[in-house]
Amino acid sequence: MSSLLQRVRSWRHGLKFAKKGKHCRFQGRELEIEGHVEVGNHCRFRDHVIMRTHGNGKIIFANHSGCSYFCYIEAEELVQIGSNTAITEFCVIRDTNHMIYGTDHHWVLTPHITKPIIIGDNAFVGSRTYIHPGVTIGDGAIIGVGSVLVEDTQVGPYEIWAGMPAKKIAHRTRDVPPHKLKEAQERIAREGLRQFRYEDLQPED
Repeated sequence: MSSLLQRVRSWRHGLKFAKKGKHCRFQGRELEIEGHVEVGNHCRFRDHVIMRTHGNGKIIFANHSGCSYFCYIEAEELVQIGSNTAITEFCVIRDTNHMIYGTDHHWVLTPHITKPIIIGDNAFVGSRTYIHPGVTIGDGAIIGVGSVLVEDTQVGPYEIWAGMPAKKIAHRTRDVPPHKLKEAQERIAREGLRQFRYEDLQPED
């Protein structure tokens, strides 16, 4: 794709947001935005991402975060995603669900359950994850591929969760197997750390 076409697409997609930071990149022709969506600086969104809000709902991305292909995010109250956080392919994040417990009425007729979803800084949400209302994911946490985080799940900072329903399986810095700890220390010493996730991107706007 030519640089000019990329810039035109980024400009066109940028108009869809309630607030948009600087130097964001929107890669692909399909980006559907309905309602109030805010993104910070240096955010990146790939193709076929859908984000919708209803009423006073808001979706907010902090700096250096973004979504990969075919993600769906919906908010009636709040979905908030911290800085340097990745939402990877085919994820669904919805702060609203049908009420099914405590009644035998048809689920279409029952009130909705709506609770904010908060995802912290430096988190990673693996492909095909489904996040239900009321979920909180702490800073630096990792959610494994294909996980389902049921209503009100609380993921602590730097914890690793996976499964259906998701459960804590490890911690990134506590009780790490010695060989894994050694490998991490050696690679970081040899290769160093990047300052930002998307530091290689050139400004688009």
